[in-house]
Amino acid sequence: MRLAAGTDTGTGYLVPGFALHDELALLASAGLTPAEVLHAATQDAARTLGLSDVGTVARGQAADLLVLDADPLRDIRNTRSIHGVVVDGRWIPPEERRHLLAVVEKSAAQTPPPEEGAAMKGCGCGGHP
Repeated sequence: MRLAAGTDTGTGYLVPGFALHDELALLASAGLTPAEVLHAATQDAARTLGLSDVGTVARGQAADLLVLDADPLRDIRNTRSIHGVVVDGRWIPPEERRHLLAVVEKSAAQTPPPEEGAAMKGCGCGGHP
């Protein structure tokens, strides 16, 4: 059985990446082991989307990685202890990462909250009823 984790739905209050940390913790609290949670967020998610060159650390795979300060196999919340990031094989220095996060935070702060009682129509994906 395959379980794919992922919360990048494009809604205003699920910020890609950040919301995934919450989802990982919820999966662990639902009874999955940290290893199962990580598998759901990496290899299983990639395979579900039909992507064969991402989701594992191996020669020939896309080089997007998080370098953590703490072991997520001991506590899945340690995925938030990010030491560094590699995107497309390029190390993102801490200063650049802080700047990028500040831009995301500013953008998120400018997103107005939904109106009380507002209901989403359709799937919420922007093009389907």
